[in-house]
Amino acid sequence: MSAPDTNIEKQSNRHRPSLLGIGAALGFVAVLTIGAVFVFMGQDVGVQNDASGFEVQTLDG
Repeated sequence: MSAPDTNIEKQSNRHRPSLLGIGAALGFVAVLTIGAVFVFMGQDVGVQNDASGFEVQTLDG
């Protein structure tokens, strides 16, 4: 069943703050994701042998 009285203008005004908050949160997550990609792109994982002969992984960057 559908709602008996739908007023699109009234509903859009009531939901605007929630939708703006969701949009701001998605934008914030996008900025953090892009920042993390740039931070971790510059780091190279190298393999070195230490004195015991075992391989040791190090982060160069």
